[in-house]
Amino acid sequence: MPKARTKRQQIRDERKAKRRDKAIAAYETSKDAKRRRIDDADGDGDAGGDASGDTGVGDREAVFEDGYEEPQPRHRGPPQAEREFFGMLSDQEQEYFRSVDEQLDIDDFPSQEERELYLASVFAEAQGKELKLACSQSCSRLMERLILMSNTRQKKMLFGQFATHFMDLIQHRFASHCCETLFLQSAPIVSRELGGVRDDAPSESIDPSEPPLPFMEELFLLTLDELEGHLVFLLSDKFASHTLRVLLIILSGRPLGQAQTKFLIHSKRKEQISVPWTSDNLPDLNAHVRAVPASFNLAAKKIIADTVSDMSVSELRVLAQHPTGNPVLQLLLELDVSLNLKASDDESDGTTLMWRLLPGVPASLKDPTSSASDFVNTMLYHPVGSRLLETIITHCPGKIFKALYKNVFGTRIHSLMRNYIACYPAIRILNRLSKEDLVDAVQKSSPEFGKFITLSRLDVIQVLFERCQARQATAELERLTNALIEAFGSDRKSLVPKLCLPQSLEAEDGKEHEPDQKKQSAVISHGAHLTTAMMSIPGAPHQAIQTSLASLPEELILQLATSSAPASYVLVTALSTPTKNKAFHKTLVAALRPHAFELAMSTHGNKVINSIISTPSKGDGISIPFHIKESMMEQLGQREPELRDSFEGRRAWRTWKGDLWRNRRREWISWAKEIADLAAIAPPQSRRDRNGYAAIRMEDTGKDNDFSRKRKRFDGAS
Repeated sequence: MPKARTKRQQIRDERKAKRRDKAIAAYETSKDAKRRRIDDADGDGDAGGDASGDTGVGDREAVFEDGYEEPQPRHRGPPQAEREFFGMLSDQEQEYFRSVDEQLDIDDFPSQEERELYLASVFAEAQGKELKLACSQSCSRLMERLILMSNTRQKKMLFGQFATHFMDLIQHRFASHCCETLFLQSAPIVSRELGGVRDDAPSESIDPSEPPLPFMEELFLLTLDELEGHLVFLLSDKFASHTLRVLLIILSGRPLGQAQTKFLIHSKRKEQISVPWTSDNLPDLNAHVRAVPASFNLAAKKIIADTVSDMSVSELRVLAQHPTGNPVLQLLLELDVSLNLKASDDESDGTTLMWRLLPGVPASLKDPTSSASDFVNTMLYHPVGSRLLETIITHCPGKIFKALYKNVFGTRIHSLMRNYIACYPAIRILNRLSKEDLVDAVQKSSPEFGKFITLSRLDVIQVLFERCQARQATAELERLTNALIEAFGSDRKSLVPKLCLPQSLEAEDGKEHEPDQKKQSAVISHGAHLTTAMMSIPGAPHQAIQTSLASLPEELILQLATSSAPASYVLVTALSTPTKNKAFHKTLVAALRPHAFELAMSTHGNKVINSIISTPSKGDGISIPFHIKESMMEQLGQREPELRDSFEGRRAWRTWKGDLWRNRRREWISWAKEIADLAAIAPPQSRRDRNGYAAIRMEDTGKDNDFSRKRKRFDGAS
């Protein structure tokens, strides 16, 4: 049942009704004035001036009620047409849908059948009001939830209601989100119907003579037909560009559940709409590459061809630097490479997007004054355009990449790594270099490590280590390690503190700067990632990090465990990494043993103390004596009430099985030794596969493990 109205709610409703009455009265007055001017028009200029003034009032009211943004300059395309107004919900309708939203949120239904019956009744009540719901500021979220919960037939019915209105809907502030949700939820149905499975049969209450619904593939193609001819200016529209990205991803068959795909589709401020249940359970189709019909590939090729034919080279370059149009252009470029370039043997075909952006490649890159070279050099240092350049570097054919590296990047790769924008395309370049070119890049960049440290380009150094390990360049790994140690003052012992605890070192040096908190967090995160990467590389990098960790005093080890999440995972990784030094793990845990309670109560240290109990007591390369674990458990047991009063403390107590230790000590000893033996038998997990580290990496960077997306840019260390 809906909540009872309060006095404050009644006042808000009265004010809302007054505003609505005022808007309707102004709109009616404007219509009457227009009608009188049309009837009495003599073609003189005064009437035209009055009309423009009255129209302005009506337009302002319509913008306020409809939720459309103020008209902005378009990137080509037809002139701005008057957008369609679908009307507003009445007070009774808004009250009903508000109660529906609360009921769906409570989810107090005895069975799944009752849920589906209630949802069917809501759709029946909303019939004919779908467009009003999608454009309503208060009810558009409910429409998204209804789409998430709906079955295949209900989704197809919504397609029918939105048909012929998609052009206006995808440019609407609220309705565009409903269209995105409808497209994303309907995409797996296309793959399922392609396999011959249909679940949109009418129920018993529906007239059997009603014609069957079309395939979902046909509905998507009809939507594209409706948008045809308007795609160029939709690329840079504030709301429609997101919907266009969704359609392109659906046409390509890319997984919809990947973090990188979600980052392409939604902005950072996108509100996450959640539902307690869904009618269609399709997680597997969203997590893998989807099978798409041949018509989708043809539609994607047509969109690329129309974009290329309707825009000149200059307009494409302007769009590459447009904050809204750049992500769509990246997606078009990826599809162009996968659909056109790989399927065509003719490299001189000027109809593809790649050849329009880089005309005459690879031969034209030899001329530094050519259009292709000018485009690359312009985008290289542009904060928005460099993202498109990363896409070109990652997905271009091998011949083009070799020409790019030889003629544009090869001679100045070390200077690109220093720049706070160009370093990200440089990282993409390093990921594609052969062993010989990588060795040359290391030789050029290793003398610059001092500047890299000063400018906080730690992510570049990490990529150099990882690529040398992947290419098995052992000599270069030692060169990089020595260069890094020399950049930090030739002291191996201070390597980890300077990478993971820069704040503590600033305090020791007596410097009184207060760097920006966000920038400082990024420096610590990149330093911790570099430390963990070096620890996973056998040889000189591994030995340098372990030597530094083993020589740390007790207070710095404790600070490393409790200061930040990335720094704490350095210790977690160290405790799970085998070493020839048998005293290494014992040294670390012995320094943490007096602070067991502090670790258990810390948000970040909690992960460190929980990893200690799962470390084997006797193992090859990894071992922590059992008496140290027992001593730490006794410290936790002495302060059990305090542990139970905090979330972190309860988690540590549960992980260490404190109740079992208190009540049945012998069973706890058997369990602790058994779990340690199992940990010794289990194969060690790689750094990238460890759930905890991957999670914190995602949390700290805000993206997946993709350096082109990790745009924590800062000009240099303070």
